[in-house]
Amino acid sequence: MEKAILVGLETQNSEWDIKETLRELAELADTAGAIATAEIIQRRHRPDSKYYVGKGKAEEIRLLAEQAEANLVIFDDELSPSQKRNLEEAIGIPVVDRTALILDIFALRARTKEGKLQVELAQLNYLLPRLSGIGTELSKLAGGIGTRGPGETKLEVDRRRIRKRISDLKKEIEDIKKHRSIHRQSRQSVPLPIVTMVGYTNAGKSTLLNALTDAGVFAEDKLFATLDPTTRKVETPGGGFFLLTDTVGFIQKLPHHLVAAFRATLEEVLEADLLLHVVDASHPNTEGQISAVSSILKSIGAENKETLVVFNKLDLPEANIQLQVLARDFPEHVAVSAAKTIGTETLLMRIDYLLRKNQKRIDNILAYGKEDILAIIRRYGKIEQIEYLPEGIAVKAVLPGGWYEKIIHLLEHGGKPHSENS
Repeated sequence: MEKAILVGLETQNSEWDIKETLRELAELADTAGAIATAEIIQRRHRPDSKYYVGKGKAEEIRLLAEQAEANLVIFDDELSPSQKRNLEEAIGIPVVDRTALILDIFALRARTKEGKLQVELAQLNYLLPRLSGIGTELSKLAGGIGTRGPGETKLEVDRRRIRKRISDLKKEIEDIKKHRSIHRQSRQSVPLPIVTMVGYTNAGKSTLLNALTDAGVFAEDKLFATLDPTTRKVETPGGGFFLLTDTVGFIQKLPHHLVAAFRATLEEVLEADLLLHVVDASHPNTEGQISAVSSILKSIGAENKETLVVFNKLDLPEANIQLQVLARDFPEHVAVSAAKTIGTETLLMRIDYLLRKNQKRIDNILAYGKEDILAIIRRYGKIEQIEYLPEGIAVKAVLPGGWYEKIIHLLEHGGKPHSENS
């Protein structure tokens, strides 16, 4: 296991508490396979253009690294290519920034072809401007934190070939995006509402998915334990059904390379009928994590999506203490313990209510031969009256959310539908 020195910079415009970000950086380092042996914090008006922390502080880091026998220095912000080179010359050991560390963890966690493509694209976009100073061959990057991933078999390449690889990856991801669109259209043909979970990494989304669906998704008390999204069908206490999707966890200072690379995946959030914002209520910086997730949702255009806040880890004493304050800011929340399956029934009832609250009525005569449409209405709506007439099947029913429009879309023939808000 590598020994690392953690370095943080606190400026006048810092959005995050420096001690909190370094605590999280230590967790990221642990997830990547490094142990934090020491940390250094510098306070200054703005980052130094050459060394980020200033030449004197760089010398202090070098001495501390020697004393702690560290073989890696991790900075809590993204460094410019020149800052990274200057720091490595001054300190004498490899320097990794927060972005490279997160990319490294994503490379470790990616399992599906799509996930690997997205991580490789993010890594190459990060790497390309950093090639100057190390030559056009990248063999020195083999192995170690910040250098792993799907692209490591192509290290003997120059900038031109990296740009070509980036172009190819974008095309492959665009094909995946089109494939997702086709799947989305097929889902719309059977109008199951979509509920998508979002939240800070390690908030317990995968554990909650398992608690609600017995999905058997890998869940671990580490940052980014699961990376690839999973979708399962869920039945509500009221007899309705919806599709529940888990998404990649968010984090403060999430690298823009990753946001861009995972945009095809994050677009699933835009298609959701309801978002579940899962929050670790036991975390000491709950408000900061909520803010980070809200910021990323805004960046992808999902800030106006109907959202239910779910405070998780209710079984921990810290959560119960903080909920007294959090409940005032989020009065419509649901509190659960995904690990202990506490409050999950209440959560399902709340989801059922939110999916049904914009119900519309359908009053239509279905032509014989359209019993498949009737089966969908019977399964996902509530039939109030049904009558078999010579000209067809007269149906009066209540349909949740946007299902009315989807059902009408399926009706190619028959009487003119009538609807009203319920």
